[in-house]
Formats: sequence, C-alpha cells, structure tokens
Amino acid sequence: MDAFTRFTNQTQGRDRLFRATQYTCMLLRYLLESKAGSEKLVMKLKKLESSVSSGRKWFRLGNVVHAVQATEQSIRAADPVPRLCLTLANLNRVVYFVCDTVLWAKSVGLASRVHRERWQLRAARHYYCFLLLSLLRDLYEIALHLAQAADRGAGREKAPLDAQGWQAGDHGESEQLQPSVLLLFRSLKRHPPLLLDTVKNLCDILIPLNQLGLCRPSLGIIGLGGLLSSLVGMVTVAYPQMKLKTR
Repeated sequence: MDAFTRFTNQTQGRDRLFRATQYTCMLLRYLLESKAGSEKLVMKLKKLESSVSSGRKWFRLGNVVHAVQATEQSIRAADPVPRLCLTLANLNRVVYFVCDTVLWAKSVGLASRVHRERWQLRAARHYYCFLLLSLLRDLYEIALHLAQAADRGAGREKAPLDAQGWQAGDHGESEQLQPSVLLLFRSLKRHPPLLLDTVKNLCDILIPLNQLGLCRPSLGIIGLGGLLSSLVGMVTVAYPQMKLKTR
C-alpha cells in the first residue's frame, strides 16, 4: 500500500495510471463492439475513455519544462549517437507538448481561434519524430550489446579446453554459433531497461502512425499497444533503475 501511495503521489505515476485506464477502455470497447447487447456498456467505456483522456491533459501541462530539461541532459551525453538522437527526439517532444497545451487551451475555450485538426496533425508529427528517434537510439544500443555478445562468444572460442574437452567458462555451444534471434533475446534479457524502452516505443509509435494515416491498425491493436506501453511506464516510474539511462 505504501508503494502504491508513493506511486500515485507522483504526477507521472498518476498520468501512467490514467493512460492505462484510457487504453484499457479502448481495448475493451473493441472487444465488445461486435457482441450483441453490449451497446450501453460500449458507450459507457467510450465516455470513460474520453473523460480520462481529457483529465490526462492536466497532468501534461508542465511537461514542456521536463522535456526542456531532458534536452539539456541529452546534450551532455558522452556517446555522440545517443546524444544526437536524444537531443533531436527531446526537441520534438518539446514541440509536441507545446501543441498539446494549445489543444488543451482550445478544449477549455481559452483559444477559440485555434484550428484543432491542424494542431492535432502537427502534434502527431512531432510525437512520431520523437518516437522514431528514440527507437533509433534503442537500435543503436541493441547493436552495441550484440557486438559485445559476439566479442564474448569469440573470446570463448579462443579459451583453452578443460579436461572434459569443454571450453573454459562455457559448457555449451558458443553464442556466436547460435541463431541471431536467440542472441538478441539474450542481450535484451541482460539489459531490462533497454528491453522495456524498446517495447514502450514500439507500442507507442502505433498511435501517431494511425493519426498520420501512415498505418491503419485496428482499435484493438492500438488499445493493446497503449496498455502495454502504459504498464511499462508504470514500471519505470515505480522502479527508476529500470529506466534506460543516457550514457
């Protein structure tokens, strides 16, 4: 109970909880739409989803400042590739939150002249760029870990054999001889923050792809992806050591 209280006391924690609720409603709505006699429940889920989505905008009002701080931190990254990817990603994130704030002002009547569709499209573009650049950073990190795993496998091949004919430090076949998919799985398993960040970005990118018309996944796929991404976000908020750090 104390852990849950600490989690909900954080703005990001409440936002992740609301987001999980929003996409759970979307997923349930998709599953129930084809069933007879569920029209009232579908309408209730739709209203709850809309209310939760509107409520989340309040939690995101101060995220422009956090995105600017994240940009400043990414500029100081030692590795040039993550530095470039994360700096550009966070700059797009800043613009996305600015667009989100403008849309919030429109929804509460503070900016009646704002063209909603135009600003929604603009926000989706910058959100897509942010996620794409974040995925490029993830792929770079994965490539580094795969190269390290391959080097370890090459090192084991050169290790002297023990009395039973096995290589010292390895009583199985070399990782270098194993399928690349298995090597990728083992590399991600050794680095949970990288795995979580990759899964989160892959799930999230379905949303702007749908909004921009680049891909048309079903409502159920978007709901499932959003729910998985929200659960990953809840884990990283509850356990900060599971968040991918900037090197």
